[in-house]
Amino acid sequence: MEQQSSSVLSLLLLLLFTAISVSTAMHPSTRRLGVVGKLVESDFEVELPPEFVTYLYSQTLDHFSYRPESYTTFQQRYIINYEYWDGPNSTAPIFVYTGDEAGITGVAAYAGFMVELASRFNGLLLYIEHRYYGESVPFGSKDEAFSSTSKLGYFTSTQALADYAELITNLKKNLSVENCPVIAIGGSYGGMLASWFRLKYPHIVIGALASSAPILYFDDITPENAYHVIVTKDFRETSESCYNTIRESWSEIDKVAAEPNGLANLTQIFMTCQPLNSSQELKYYLALRYVFSAQDDNPPTYPVKKVCDAIDGAPEGTDAIGRVAAGLNASVGPPCHFVCDFIPSNMSEFQWQMVMPIGHGANDTMFQAWPFDLNNHTKTCQGLFGVTPRPHWITTEFGGRDIKSVLRNFGSNIIFSNGLRDPYSAGGVLHDISNSLVAIYTDEGAHCLDLGTPTPTDPDWLVSQQEKEIKIIGLWLAEYNARLLSKAHGRMG
Repeated sequence: MEQQSSSVLSLLLLLLFTAISVSTAMHPSTRRLGVVGKLVESDFEVELPPEFVTYLYSQTLDHFSYRPESYTTFQQRYIINYEYWDGPNSTAPIFVYTGDEAGITGVAAYAGFMVELASRFNGLLLYIEHRYYGESVPFGSKDEAFSSTSKLGYFTSTQALADYAELITNLKKNLSVENCPVIAIGGSYGGMLASWFRLKYPHIVIGALASSAPILYFDDITPENAYHVIVTKDFRETSESCYNTIRESWSEIDKVAAEPNGLANLTQIFMTCQPLNSSQELKYYLALRYVFSAQDDNPPTYPVKKVCDAIDGAPEGTDAIGRVAAGLNASVGPPCHFVCDFIPSNMSEFQWQMVMPIGHGANDTMFQAWPFDLNNHTKTCQGLFGVTPRPHWITTEFGGRDIKSVLRNFGSNIIFSNGLRDPYSAGGVLHDISNSLVAIYTDEGAHCLDLGTPTPTDPDWLVSQQEKEIKIIGLWLAEYNARLLSKAHGRMG
């Protein structure tokens, strides 16, 4: 049972690549987490303003082989915003969002910092949807695309990066803007893609902003418990008593569940929509709510404080279970909480994509022990998809080990931005590697906050972070234009 528990939680945590704030409790296995700051499905759609224009591109299915089926195409969705662009007769930049694990409209709606960049630099905005997400699904439908492993085999980060390279190259040619520099931007998984895109395709993009990108959370580069250590730190720094109550609550929940009618009592206390089948499903749900709160612990809502204020503010004499229930209600609110066993699905995009070793022991966090179990994870993947995962391929394909000395030899022009209250910052790049491979972080921020739309009420530390990013991007563009001018003068001479 312990092995099964660790595998389930590990699979759940593969979904946690962004901050979320939700108004109602939802089953985590049926939702997709994107940079948009909401708990959303992969086909979640947002109606965008008219300046965001949607197009379709006939994308190559397989960029890396020459079998007849490799030349099959699918319709890849992308969005362009021309509002601030100087036009084809300029060298105004193209800012491209490297689409992640969600529909692209939600990303375009959230990532208002890109609009700020476009207004500052007279740039074109391009948002590309990741293959197999949103409406960019090969083989005509999701059911068909997920019907066999042979069709899912084209669903990789490597193919996605090649998609972006092909689409950008084609678009620049069609718009006659071959001299316009391109800068990749992404958050979370999209941030990982942005940094990898710069490293793999430096002739396509001159730089990248990788926000909250845990590119070091693979193999044993980052301790597996680091994610939950930061969640714990966020809660403990907010309130020691809140932290202690949460730690105490797990065993109390198990104790009540073991009593006659215990599960029925827990069902009533936590106002679940359906009767609880086990204490484990309740604990899964609570654990997810805590990590959601930490990952999204951004202004103005500060969900960790909201949860802890409710836990600490319960009437005197309320036991640990009652206090935790109050915290849950403050987090997601009534009328009821949809709590049930998480059942891994062979229709889940992100379960297919990545093996990220996240787990923790018995005494190193505020949670009960859930160690990462690669063998059990492998069995789950084999059962769902009939394939054996390759947990070491990410570091083989994109690197990560000894990253300072490796990237110092050939990398340039990447901003790794993080907020240290984000649990995924544990797997991020937090120190400068060189003058052009820079780390910008804030102590107060959490997940992908710097990609959001700037507002007059933004705290000074967030304004400072974004202004630093703008200044660096401006230097990249100035250097690019200087080289372009020098090249032109050389031809004339």
